Amino acid sequence: MKKLSFIYKLIITVLISIICFVIAIRFGAADIQMKDIWLALTSDVENKDTLLIKEIRLPREIGAVVVGAALAVSGTIMQGLTKNPLADPGLLGLTSGANMALAITLALIPGANYFWITIACFIGAAAGALLVIGIGSIKRGGFSPFRIVLAGAAVSAFLTAIGEFVGLYFKVSKDITMWTAGGLIGTTWSQLQIIIPFVVLGTLLALVLSKQLTVLSLNEELAVGLGQKVLFIKTCLFVVVIILAGAAVALVGNMVFIGLMIPHIVRALAGTDYRFILPISVFVGGAFMLMADTVGRTINAPYETPVAAIVAMLGLPFFLLIIRKGGKTL
Repeated sequence: MKKLSFIYKLIITVLISIICFVIAIRFGAADIQMKDIWLALTSDVENKDTLLIKEIRLPREIGAVVVGAALAVSGTIMQGLTKNPLADPGLLGLTSGANMALAITLALIPGANYFWITIACFIGAAAGALLVIGIGSIKRGGFSPFRIVLAGAAVSAFLTAIGEFVGLYFKVSKDITMWTAGGLIGTTWSQLQIIIPFVVLGTLLALVLSKQLTVLSLNEELAVGLGQKVLFIKTCLFVVVIILAGAAVALVGNMVFIGLMIPHIVRALAGTDYRFILPISVFVGGAFMLMADTVGRTINAPYETPVAAIVAMLGLPFFLLIIRKGGKTL
């Protein structure tokens, strides 16, 4: 696969994503015929199956693509910035910070619309990131990959505890669970209209800064020598991560391991140049999330297995494998 040119790899991943999308639309508690999928996508014909596709499955699976892409890109950026093979928005405090902000918003502003919930998630993700970076940098010499993982674990546990306390104290635990279960149930077109622009903006900014990220991931001194404004670029990339992680949490809740797994998988295919890694990560992340959601809907139909549980069952062994390999790419 490494011998193929980038454009062929990108085309292959796009085709795989399209196939996964069709499979996700096709299968579930109620199986849909291909002709109904075609009618739903190309005509105004309305029957039970086309309405199911248009109002339930289509927004849900588009949401899966968006979340998978957002978490994959944010995880890729974090691993490149921190030179930490275990970096992931869910493991380093961002998604737990967004989760905490979500809980506080639902408790204190019960009438808040989805836009303000999304903004709150961005603020929470930023708070989580700043706490991790601050704690990881307290010791002289800045933060090391090992220290930032420990800081991330501590901050994640702390912010998760705050979110749970707020939910219990204000009796909004049931509402919070709708997000923290990590599911795409009930994803609506109105939610996607708010989330998609943020994810598209964050992804485009990541692609624009991909060359600078490649240099930073190799050698920061080299980046300075090449005239890069390192602090400015790092700040921009952390803002991108906060936007993407916050948007993902606003839609599906605290989802870990996707941002850890996808960058390693893509680097095994695309090498170390982030100009190639980031665009492929968008489609691989989306395809992975589609398949995880499809498995969650079909493994025990008509009941649903939370997609977060499916991802965790795959992610934990992957996490242990990366540790065993010393952080090397697969």
